[in-house]
Order: sequence, then structure tokens, then C-alpha cells
Amino acid sequence: MLQKINHIGIAVQSLDAILPFYRDTLGMPFHGLEEVPEQKVRVAMLGIGEAKIELLEPTSDDSPIAKFIEKNGSGIHHIAYQVEDIESTIATLKQQGARMIDEIPRNGAHGTRIAFVHPKSSNGVLTELCQCSSGAH
Repeated sequence: MLQKINHIGIAVQSLDAILPFYRDTLGMPFHGLEEVPEQKVRVAMLGIGEAKIELLEPTSDDSPIAKFIEKNGSGIHHIAYQVEDIESTIATLKQQGARMIDEIPRNGAHGTRIAFVHPKSSNGVLTELCQCSSGAH
């Protein structure tokens, strides 16, 4: 069902302020910036081994990321697992009693299809399922 860790999402107040630390100080390969209007975020993706670090900056005060930062401060927001078939994975998780935030996948950054598992089903950890478009990993 789960193939690997796709990325770890980190909520930040400003990509301009924090991106140099990950890219320049830590030396992570930078894979680009993207705005995801549906999610009200700007995303910077960086590589680390087979996984990625996804820096998430809110573009609106009512963005889920803005609300997270207001409540918790900047920091780890979610962990994303890559799946081959997101619909099948959602169905299996629901069958096993997991509570889903998204029962129908939505569009994520970099051409992915995503769905979130409610943190109450995963011991307080916001869990993202991530199905990559062909060629994007």
C-alpha cells in the first residue's frame, strides 16, 4: 500500500527567509517553487535522498497552513507517503476504520494527487497520501 516517504511538509511563515537555510546552509538540491491556489500555499521542494522536504508558506490568512502556524508556530506539518493507487489506498484505510479528511483525492503540488488521513486516526500525526503523476517522483 505505502511505497516510501515522499516528503515531509514543514510550515513556514516566509519561504524567502527560510529557503536559504535548507538550500544553501544544508546543501539540499532545490527542485523549484510552485503556488497551489487550491491549498492557499506557496511550496518550495528540496531533495534529500529519495525523499523531499516541502516548505509550505501560506498565501492567505485563512489558509490551513496559516491556521497551523497561528496555533503551533512554524514546524513539521505533515508526513507524506507515496502510494501507487490513491483511490484504492483510501478505500482500504476506510475499511480498516481510518478517518479521512479527504475521501476523494485532490490536486497537490508538482502534479500529484493527494488525500489526508485525519490525525485522530494516526496518533496525532497529519498523514498525507501522495500519488505522483507518471514521471514525477
